[in-house]
This record gives sequence, C-alpha cells and structure tokens, in this order.
Amino acid sequence: MKILVDADACPVVKQVESVAKKMSVPVILFCDTNHILTSDYSRVETIGAGSDAVDIALINSCREGDIVVTHDYGLAAMVLGKKAYAIHQSGRIYTNENIDRLLMERHIAKKARRAARRNHYKTPKAEMSELGGSFFESLRLLIEKSLNEENESNRSKY
Repeated sequence: MKILVDADACPVVKQVESVAKKMSVPVILFCDTNHILTSDYSRVETIGAGSDAVDIALINSCREGDIVVTHDYGLAAMVLGKKAYAIHQSGRIYTNENIDRLLMERHIAKKARRAARRNHYKTPKAEMSELGGSFFESLRLLIEKSLNEENESNRSKY
C-alpha cells in the first residue's frame, strides 16, 4: 500500500507526508513540469505537461488498496474503479456511494459557471479554511483500513 498524491497545487502535501511518515507508508507525489516539488520523504514523479498527463500517470501507478489524494472527482472515480481509496484535500472520503452524486454536482456547477460568464456574474471561490479540518483523521482511518485489508488478504493466502 502506498499513498499517491495529485500534487499540482495540493494544499495538504506536508500533512500527507507527516501522517504517512508516522505510519511508515510510502508516498509518491505526482506533478507536471510546470511545478517544482522536492521532498525529504516522498518520491516525486514529474510528468510532462499535457492535458490530464498527471492523472493518467497516477492512475497507471495506482493499485488495489492504495490511497489517492485528489480534488479531481473524475480521477477519484477511476481510483475507486481500481478498488483503491480516494480522499479529497478537505478530508472527504470518496466512495462508490457518493461519487456519482459528486460528478453530477460538478457537471451542474460547470454549467452554472458557463451561464454566469455569459451574465458577467462571478461565483465566490472555496476558502482555504474549509480544507484540512478533518483531513488528518480521514487519512489516518483510510491508512488503517487499507493496512487491515492488506493483512487479511495476506493471511487468507496461507
């Protein structure tokens, strides 16, 4: 099990590394060539710039039981399809039960933004203070869940 981070403009990279280090879980940070990331703990994968290049590299590296940190609902849906875990930077855990609703809300919001541009109306951006409140606890719970499932799977093989 490892933690994969969609690290382009991710506000919780340090928090991910802090929790992962305490629990001895490897972390891979994925970013494009427009971002420069360094880390003393994580492996950094720099992917060529391009539409969805980072998402494609991340999903290709994702395996069952891994944890992916992303704000991208589409990427989260693909992660769930690989029987891995996905968590938003706010601490919301993506599940098979909530991903369809989140994708639909994203679609509706996109349509509203397009209509607002035509009417010269701007919607407020999400405030950073909303992020990270329950992130530590949600990430810790996902790590424990994934490790428990990994241990059970290993026991059933013998």
